[in-house]
Amino acid sequence: MIPLLSYRDNSCDPKKCTMKKLERAGMVRLFSRLSSIPRNSLILDPTAEQALSPADREKTKTITALDCSWEVLDTDQVRSWRFKRALPYLLAANPVNFGRPFRLTSAEAMAATLVILGESSQAEMLLSKISWGIRFLELNREPLDAYAQAADSAEIIQIQGEFF
Repeated sequence: MIPLLSYRDNSCDPKKCTMKKLERAGMVRLFSRLSSIPRNSLILDPTAEQALSPADREKTKTITALDCSWEVLDTDQVRSWRFKRALPYLLAANPVNFGRPFRLTSAEAMAATLVILGESSQAEMLLSKISWGIRFLELNREPLDAYAQAADSAEIIQIQGEFF
């Protein structure tokens, strides 16, 4: 099991927030300051230059989602992290963005990361705490399986092209 962390800036509705639900379930540890995130954590950042791949598993000690509004995020502070990865093409299953590519909730992003890193059972356990969560895995089963078999980031980008 990989420890899951999240920076949360309280910009979303706490009743709908997937990270708050997962915190209440004891599955995610929330932080309100970016400086509190361990420097060696894998940061899920859609602006990262490198795609997440199974090759990142050995280096991953914790996974951190940035659960915030990207319009107000201090990107200078995020740029200083060295271990950032972007997720490949996946469709959202959340009610707000269902079927839209790259519009994942933080819970969906964490689950996708876990699957790609070979931790499918942890991903299923995580998403079982959200009413529509397992639908994300069903909707993205084929690409997630393919991504989980990739050798590296370059292969992820190549595989991603098959699903656009």
